[in-house]
Amino acid sequence: MSLTRRTLTAASLAMAATPALAKPRKPRPIVIGHRGASGERPEHTPMAYRLAVEQGADFIEPDLCITKDGHLVARHENEIGGTTDVATKAGFAARKTTKVIDGQSITGWFTEDFTLAELKTLRCRERLPQLRPDNARYDGQEAIPTFDEVCAIARDMGVGVYPEMKHPRHFASVGLPFEQRMADALKANHLDSADAGVFVQCFEVAPLKTLRGLTKARLVQLIDSEGGPADMPGVRYSDMATTKGLETIAGYADGVGPDKSYVLSSADGQFAVFVIDAHGAGLKVHPWTVRAENYFLPPNLKRGTDPRLHGNVEAMFAALYEAGVDGVFSDFPGLADEARKQWMFS
Repeated sequence: MSLTRRTLTAASLAMAATPALAKPRKPRPIVIGHRGASGERPEHTPMAYRLAVEQGADFIEPDLCITKDGHLVARHENEIGGTTDVATKAGFAARKTTKVIDGQSITGWFTEDFTLAELKTLRCRERLPQLRPDNARYDGQEAIPTFDEVCAIARDMGVGVYPEMKHPRHFASVGLPFEQRMADALKANHLDSADAGVFVQCFEVAPLKTLRGLTKARLVQLIDSEGGPADMPGVRYSDMATTKGLETIAGYADGVGPDKSYVLSSADGQFAVFVIDAHGAGLKVHPWTVRAENYFLPPNLKRGTDPRLHGNVEAMFAALYEAGVDGVFSDFPGLADEARKQWMFS
């Protein structure tokens, strides 16, 4: 879908959903398709990215790992046993191994042990088949996309990309440093500017600081609900989420991507202390990740007892939008977009 066609479609939908000549009463936060529309298609597949855009996402998010021959590919983790059919390939059986990634021992198959050509022989599959059995119907249909291929989808459909550098410290330890590869890929895809349709995110700190000197693209520091950056022993994410911590982040990043609990737990009515502090430091706020299933929702938002059923996720979207966030990550960008329309015109 072209940019013009997507814009017209979005405008038509807005007109159909609101009174004639109605204007939004509130600013428009962005919707980020988390690993694509991963609640409805296997994550990090071309079909998931395309569906996310069709449902109203402004950005699609590819988590990036690195192949043995230095290519950036879209996988949530460098361990690919749970998201591809690699375990069924007899020729790759000997590559199953155990590694320590950011202090955690993990057994499986890893992107850095495969060339891009080898990875392209694999097929993607649903990571959570028990929770999302409908997604498993699409297992085996598509290959692992490269970052360049994801960028091509975004360009063709008129949206931005929101890549995450996964485990940079680990990749550097095996001779595959991330930062220059990321900068080169941004330039190759015409995303090396402050107004380009891109945000680059990372849980680690040093890679973002290094990347700051290599690109003009906007950068986002991710903040988890517990622990701390793998490259900064002794530093806690909770410390980074304080007023002083956010001011420090603003020295090298343009935004912050907090676990949504930081926003919701700091909210007092329509105000959220975390958002106020981040905005005061000049940072955009894009919390993650809103998922619709009961399994991921707090008790007061569950509907029934089946963990696979959708709960009252609309209330969570509304609370985040009302707290003043600049965007949200969701596995269900269609629901995020619909909740956004309801909130903007209310």
